[in-house]
Amino acid sequence: MKKKSIIYSDLSKKQLQHLKELYIQKKVESMTLKELQEFVLEIISHQINDTIDKEEEMEAWREMSSFFNEQFEIIIREIQQKYEDLENLQNFEEDTQKHRLELLEKNKIEAIKKDMWDD
Repeated sequence: MKKKSIIYSDLSKKQLQHLKELYIQKKVESMTLKELQEFVLEIISHQINDTIDKEEEMEAWREMSSFFNEQFEIIIREIQQKYEDLENLQNFEEDTQKHRLELLEKNKIEAIKKDMWDD
């Protein structure tokens, strides 16, 4: 007769909690420094980048503010300036492209008008 496998519901809450804590401890101890760094990077990235609502966004904001400390506002201003400059450049390029398209269209219309008089 086949022996029945133990499942989580066979354990009390305390036993299950102890098993989980033991697993966490042994799992972390078995990981290399590189594995730990990759794991932490993944967790922090998920925690900061995958915010769902305003409350989570505020929590991520507080965590970043606490980490960067006095440099936080300076970093924010640098980022704002960088993206403002990029936005201005992108707007300029879009305006230039739009202007060129308008000129091409105008030249096309002028060419059609000339062709009509050539007949």
